[in-house]
Amino acid sequence: MTLRTLGRTSLMVTPLGMGCWPISGITSTDVNEADSLATIREASAAGINFFDTAYCYGFDGESERMLALVLRQDRDKIVLASKGGIHWIDGKQVRCGRPERLQHECDESLRRLQTDRIDLYYLHAPDPDIPIEESAGAIGELIRQGKVLSAGLSNASTELLARFQAVCPLTAFQPHFNMLQREIEDSQLSWCVERDVAVVVYWPLMKGLLAGHLPREHVFDAKDGRRKYPMFSGDEWQKNQDFLDDLRAMSLELGRPVSQIVLNWTIQRAGITVALCGAKRPHQIRENAAAMNWSLTDAQIARINRAIAARGSIISKSAVS
Repeated sequence: MTLRTLGRTSLMVTPLGMGCWPISGITSTDVNEADSLATIREASAAGINFFDTAYCYGFDGESERMLALVLRQDRDKIVLASKGGIHWIDGKQVRCGRPERLQHECDESLRRLQTDRIDLYYLHAPDPDIPIEESAGAIGELIRQGKVLSAGLSNASTELLARFQAVCPLTAFQPHFNMLQREIEDSQLSWCVERDVAVVVYWPLMKGLLAGHLPREHVFDAKDGRRKYPMFSGDEWQKNQDFLDDLRAMSLELGRPVSQIVLNWTIQRAGITVALCGAKRPHQIRENAAAMNWSLTDAQIARINRAIAARGSIISKSAVS
């Protein structure tokens, strides 16, 4: 496994990071603190050094608080990313990119994380009511204060990336991206590559679908947040299962889990710096992390690309993770 440079910084990160949304327990079912803490420990033991959380991961910062419980003693060995600009009111997400709000959320995240700095701090999503230049300026001020080491922007268009960059130099961009959702390849990805902005993607396993563990006849729990996405029902679900059958055949041939094939393909994709893997059980992150220890051949990647082309892309509804 080779560490990768995060943008133009001196921060070195593993090509797979742990995405800490699932352990917040908001949209994932059957989440508990003991398993979540064990999953964080397992991620570190498996070699992952990059952990991604956010102010709104949990109604009361559960994700950030659990990271502190496990990782505070190894703070200098990890790269810690968090995000501001989204909070909860009466169980609903509210975007607010006002400078005073970002200052407040960053200070609270530092307290929850029990650390004196956040290595990478994102604007979680642009606030449609606030010019993004104001939000970028606020994160720039956090950097000047020493609370944040570098700036990121998540869930944004190329235009907004450019406007943010004009005020505050960007280290990383975080969009969703996976084998079947590749919209950024037509715009934001090339913009980032040209400017040495790291691309840190979420949903590489499409919210668990591309891990290959969900059978065709799976019925989702009524509380499972995935039910709202078209990819998990109807014709889209059946097409996805057909595509997964191709990956399952390759899995048998290689002796590797489908999830590792998918993640390996993702981190070998040109321009992708890090893929974030969400997990809520130790065995999940252990399986995922092993994808960093081997590589698909050019012929295997070409075979996967043919299967992707045959499936066709899925354009997701607007999403924030």
